[in-house]
Amino acid sequence: MRFLIAGFGSIGRRHFTNLLSLGERDIIFYRTNKGTLDDQTLRDYPVENELEAALDHQPDAVIVANPTALHLDVAIPAARAGCHILLEKPVTNSRDRLDEFTAAVRSGGGHVLVGYQYRFHPGLQKVKQELEAETIGQPVTVRAHWGEYLPGWHPWEDYQVGYSARKDLGGGVILTLSHPLDYLRWLLGEVASVWSFSGKLSELNIDVEDCAEIGLAFTNGVIGSIQLNYIQQPPAHRLEIVGSAGTLTWDYYASQTRSYQAHLGEWISHPSAGGFQRNDLFLSEMRHFLQIIRGEAFPVCSLDDGIHALDLSLAAFQSQEQGRLIHVQP
Repeated sequence: MRFLIAGFGSIGRRHFTNLLSLGERDIIFYRTNKGTLDDQTLRDYPVENELEAALDHQPDAVIVANPTALHLDVAIPAARAGCHILLEKPVTNSRDRLDEFTAAVRSGGGHVLVGYQYRFHPGLQKVKQELEAETIGQPVTVRAHWGEYLPGWHPWEDYQVGYSARKDLGGGVILTLSHPLDYLRWLLGEVASVWSFSGKLSELNIDVEDCAEIGLAFTNGVIGSIQLNYIQQPPAHRLEIVGSAGTLTWDYYASQTRSYQAHLGEWISHPSAGGFQRNDLFLSEMRHFLQIIRGEAFPVCSLDDGIHALDLSLAAFQSQEQGRLIHVQP
């Protein structure tokens, strides 16, 4: 299989390394040379500076790992060329050109896997299994919290220049940390309405929101919220789901998933496999992408799923701007 990687920031480099670890060597790069990482590791691989020239290599699959606002500049031509696409999250930063992209995917015939890698986390997969088994009864409320310290993400660069910190590149905490908007919908079903408070509340020198509180009302009656921020030290990422007969919790940094079943009157721990590392999420995602390319699987996080997560992010922006509840279209 031949791969084209568009973008060589931290996530592009991670996907490259994981492809190599999985035995893939036929890799081409499309670069605009605006990144901050050195490219010495690419000296043995073809590097193109024009997308048309990169696609002339006829890749089977394209990994779109450039800044969010530029995703569709690569994804639309790749889809028209019939390539399978691993599209980093979020799909894009607005609804502009989404119809063009979906039409290109249909005409080209390739599949799109959106890079919400937390769907591959064994702790969240266990949460999903527990919900499907109704071990805590029917879910009633949910709370997700994710805080990270933005200046600590990429020590090799000024945090202000990365896409996560820049409005023009599709940054901001709501889009960049949009994973809970995807995995809560995956766990609990469709969202009916959204409200949000957000803004730049810290002293970080960025032009995007660094904190957000997002409320969600699901079509099945569950209510919940997501708290996101760029300022938390140490970082935290956790989830709590309260059901009619118990509670489920997941803590990423503690590597812990627990359930409380009321009829047992005690907490039950569900440990992950020993030695779990963050990169395991991306390796599982890449293995799944290889299955998609070979025709052995369909995307567990499809383009439609990615668009749903984007719509929830955009609804959060709209709620903050207009000061009202936003009803989400099915």
